[in-house]
Amino acid sequence: MSAKENVDVMLEIFAAIERRDAQRVSELCEVDVELSWPPPLPYAGVSRGLGAQRPSWTETWVPLQPTASEQTMDPRVVAATDHEVVILWQQRGASPTGDRCDSPVLGLYQVHRGKLARAQMFYFDPVAVSRFIATAQPHAA
Repeated sequence: MSAKENVDVMLEIFAAIERRDAQRVSELCEVDVELSWPPPLPYAGVSRGLGAQRPSWTETWVPLQPTASEQTMDPRVVAATDHEVVILWQQRGASPTGDRCDSPVLGLYQVHRGKLARAQMFYFDPVAVSRFIATAQPHAA
């Protein structure tokens, strides 16, 4: 696939995540998609397949994104080739007490045959994001 087609796939995945359209995300990912998240996030590590890792990104962030403002990721394509796309996006959240998170993330995405095959995320400040999650989750209060 061309770099433009790969960008289109990735931007559609971001749009589906923002819409909370799990079915569309699943359609655009390989069954064994590899997801790599940095420590010390609660969903850190490498997993294969959507929802394979517990806790997952979705389980962690959906409760902390009650409005479209927090769900918006503002993806910006930094670079793309026939095999990879690099996207800068925002990880946002709000705690029940009003604390907020708005942190940049750089993602390196490998696309094969029109589907996401591998994603590796690089948080600019994973320690601060991890602290936010630990204090913001409703069950942590």
